[in-house]
Amino acid sequence: MSAESTDAVTVGRWRRGLALLRESLAGHRHDYTKGAIGRAVLLLAIPMMLEMAMESVFAVVDIFWVANLGAPAVAAVGLTEAVLTLLYAAALGLGMAATAIVARRIGANEPDAAAQVAGQTFWISVGTALVVAAIGVPLAPRILEFMGAETDVIAGGAGYTRLMLGGSITILSLFLLNAVLRGAGNAALAMRVLWLANGINIVLGPCLIYGVGPFPKLGVAGAAVATNIGRGIGALFALYWLTNGRGRVVLQWRHLRLVTEVLLSLLRVAAGGVLQFVIATSSYIGLMLVISGYGSAAIAGYTIAMRVMMFMFLPAWGLSSAAATLVGQNLGARAPERAERSVWVATKYNVLFLSAVAVVLVVLPTTLVGIFTSEPDVLGYGASALRLIGLGFPLYAVGITMVQAFNGAGDTKTPTWMNVLCFWLLQLPLAYALARVVPLGPTGVFAAAAIAESLLSVVAWIVFRRGAWKLKEV
Repeated sequence: MSAESTDAVTVGRWRRGLALLRESLAGHRHDYTKGAIGRAVLLLAIPMMLEMAMESVFAVVDIFWVANLGAPAVAAVGLTEAVLTLLYAAALGLGMAATAIVARRIGANEPDAAAQVAGQTFWISVGTALVVAAIGVPLAPRILEFMGAETDVIAGGAGYTRLMLGGSITILSLFLLNAVLRGAGNAALAMRVLWLANGINIVLGPCLIYGVGPFPKLGVAGAAVATNIGRGIGALFALYWLTNGRGRVVLQWRHLRLVTEVLLSLLRVAAGGVLQFVIATSSYIGLMLVISGYGSAAIAGYTIAMRVMMFMFLPAWGLSSAAATLVGQNLGARAPERAERSVWVATKYNVLFLSAVAVVLVVLPTTLVGIFTSEPDVLGYGASALRLIGLGFPLYAVGITMVQAFNGAGDTKTPTWMNVLCFWLLQLPLAYALARVVPLGPTGVFAAAAIAESLLSVVAWIVFRRGAWKLKEV
């Protein structure tokens, strides 16, 4: 082939790639049960990855501003985030159920039934938020104390914890409404919702933390106020698009009427998803409890490392969410083989992406953590966590894609028992043994996390190949 021909082929590929990018971000309606699978994966994955990239940017920027307040403030955020992971578990589990059922109804060409599912999520989000606020607002200092916080952390961070738990309705609403949009295949709109929410959050954060201009100086509590405002506005924006009649799911007042059959179906699927994430996140809380025994520097280092890894990892979560939508819609259209092929394609893309990320984490851990802190102890702990956990990223790519495929099929029980095995039966005992008995200290905790995540990926791959998830009805 001549040089001119090679150049022409290269230019053609770039043009097709840019056209695909523009199409994926435009938010046009697509039938994901037909056509080329690779194209379908990318049309969904690009906006989902960008959506999660924005979430990653927020997580890093948020901890950057808080880190300037010192290790106690970072520790307060880290311990509160550990508690909030239980709320995120509920939101993610409910969201996965909503995505799975909405995708099935869209795949079966039943948009009104999909809207009815969306309506039932409203009651679930309100009820859950009321329970969380009733517990979290009055008990915030005691929650931090239970998590092993030192006195200065409790004194400075209780307000942050109280505001984050009290404003849980914004978290739940944003997660669930975006889950409906993803299930309907409108990933581009879900991306815009999260970009709006976190964009507001990023701008307001430093203003409220440091009292810039007319804004009050609230310290670490300002980060919580900014988060609640940003996510609340994002949720309202998503609600507007679900009710304006332009999408595949059109939410109307009649869909808010309680429908017991639909609500119970949603809760049945959600139960496995919630338990699945409760297991994973309670294990994370267990890790934080072990680490807290080594002081605020260890907590702060691990918190910063987790935010950096979240920045790198969340786009891969977005890509795996594309697999969940494709599985749900294709099973709804009675095309299980196409659903399976979609997962393998998404897995290949995810492995390539997270392999590149792993190189960065392993080669430059000190540089990455050094962006947020110059305290030697915090820097050392954070770099150690990044290096050890980052080694497993290529393997984790397989696990998260397979797990999302199970959830997209409505088979939330399978990932639940896998989490019990890998997190409760392996990760927690191993973390304690490596940290306290060997003893490796916090490094043992980081190693245990990497081992447990790797085992989960292997188990998920084996179970996915058996194919029982294709027979799941929701």
